Amino acid sequence: THNLPPGLEYLNQLDRIIIHQQVELLGAILGTETSSKYEIKNHLGQRVYFAVEENDCFDRNLCSPIRSFTIRIADNTGQEVIRVIRPLRCNSCWFPCFLQELEVQSPPGTIAGYVVQNWDPFLPKFTIQNESKEDVLKIIGPYATCGCFEDVDFEVKALNEMTTIGKISKYWSGFVNNVFTNTANFGIQVPVDLDVRIKAVMIGACFLIDLMFFEKSLDGL
Repeated sequence: THNLPPGLEYLNQLDRIIIHQQVELLGAILGTETSSKYEIKNHLGQRVYFAVEENDCFDRNLCSPIRSFTIRIADNTGQEVIRVIRPLRCNSCWFPCFLQELEVQSPPGTIAGYVVQNWDPFLPKFTIQNESKEDVLKIIGPYATCGCFEDVDFEVKALNEMTTIGKISKYWSGFVNNVFTNTANFGIQVPVDLDVRIKAVMIGACFLIDLMFFEKSLDGL
């Protein structure tokens, strides 16, 4: 473990990670998007990390689902251990040359890996890459991501897309939570012996999936 990026030692023990978006009541009342804040927990509900999104008001309110951001993830001592960077890119299968990419750093300033959206006319597909941009895993979502009264699973697969080794799940938490407070609850399940750097990239993939498929603007509510 002495070779692990500082702050990621705890991920070495986890095969399940829970990401809970904190409720932003002010944004819900005013009908505007506020910077997202998340708690990252283990399967017992104990907080491991705290994440804060950084961007400007223009991005949040006018470019909401495709907005650029930097998410800083800190441990319980306040030390930043992971940084997730998303540039402003297209969110449509009609523009396959400019699809989503996301960079994950751990420690900040050192590349841990990437999340790259793959073109597909029917299914949400992503590739998890290591720091050298070598393909490591695939993520394949369902045809429909509306999740009416049930969880929505994005399967984590080997590169041959035949073997499922885990999943990223959007948990159904009820009409009030999902609509009126605009919160998100996700679970990540991966093999416990997966490289901690790739586990950090999976956390970044979870944020990307949330914004692309599940975040709805509060305007008009």
